[in-house]
Amino acid sequence: MQRLYDFLRRHPTGVDSFWAVLLVGFGLLQVAEDSFSSTAARLIAVPSVLAMGVVVALRRTWTQAMFWLAVGVGVYKLVTHTELINSDLAMLIILYTVAASAEIPRWLSRTALAIGLAAAPVYVLAFRANQLDTSENILSSLFAIVPFALAWVLGDSLRTRRAYYAQLVERNQRLEKEREAQAKVAVAAERARIARELHDVVAHNVSVMVVQADGAAYVMDVAPEQAKEALQTISGTGRQALAEMRRLLGVLRTGEPQESEDYVPQPDVEQIEVLVEQVRAAGLTVDFEVEGAPRRLPTGVELTAYRIVQEALTNTRKHGGPDAKASVRLVYFDDGLGLLVEDDGRGAAHELYEDGGADGAGHGLIGMRERIGMVGGTLDAGPRPGGGFRISALLPLKKK
Repeated sequence: MQRLYDFLRRHPTGVDSFWAVLLVGFGLLQVAEDSFSSTAARLIAVPSVLAMGVVVALRRTWTQAMFWLAVGVGVYKLVTHTELINSDLAMLIILYTVAASAEIPRWLSRTALAIGLAAAPVYVLAFRANQLDTSENILSSLFAIVPFALAWVLGDSLRTRRAYYAQLVERNQRLEKEREAQAKVAVAAERARIARELHDVVAHNVSVMVVQADGAAYVMDVAPEQAKEALQTISGTGRQALAEMRRLLGVLRTGEPQESEDYVPQPDVEQIEVLVEQVRAAGLTVDFEVEGAPRRLPTGVELTAYRIVQEALTNTRKHGGPDAKASVRLVYFDDGLGLLVEDDGRGAAHELYEDGGADGAGHGLIGMRERIGMVGGTLDAGPRPGGGFRISALLPLKKK
């Protein structure tokens, strides 16, 4: 049954041709009967039967042309005074087709309705006026109008449903394209975030490893124990960097965090103290101070705070000079978190850092501003009076 339905949908003209042959056959049988008064009347009726068969066969291919052909056949039958034949059912079929077709203009559909409604009274007046009284003529006309009205109403309803369905399909396609576009934007944003994360991980941990390696090489012969500690720091830092990079690259490949033993949670404010200790172990003097009552903050705020401090200390270690000192101050407000990172190093070198030239990756302060902008915070960064560099940030609890 489903195969038959699929076949009928794929070959509508063939199906219409089948019904057209049946309609023509029944029409010719009626013409051959004795209801026609003479052979001439039968010969006159045959062209109208064949024409109606053509109307049904090609009604979907050339709808507008077939409608006017049906109108022409109706005029021909009036002129030749040909009685109604079974094949005249094609008039109702073409009227339905015109009303249902979305390719036919509305004005033509309404014109077809008007012609169809007018055809019934005209037929009654032409063929039955002398056989019926006035009331019967009116009643017969009304009954004859009903099939034409129903055919047009059914076709127009189908046209409306098809248009509504097509609108729904178009809307769904548009929404699907919008979802795909939003997904691409989200992927691009996630890749940009991962790029910033990788920059922070590599810039911080590799710089620590380089400083420790240089120190180990310097004291290898005179202080083996100190060199051993430096190598252990390098090993731990390297493992941490690899674990974070595996997590980030795993997200880049699959779009989801990797649940494995190498998974490292996102850094938070509590780990800033660990970060400071790590930087101190690398040889940079850092003062760390916390004001206010520490509490849990939104994940985005905590990650942003950690990365800002990490970036600032990495910057100081790379550009502040050998004797530079830094200070990190966290202030818990009722409505946010304040950060203040200062150093007394060579502040002029930090100017390169602002446009991405010094770190070779195009991030630095630009990356900080992007991070802070994502959580609705503010950033103030620049050289300190008398030397050094200062970074001040305010991260609100809720994005503005």
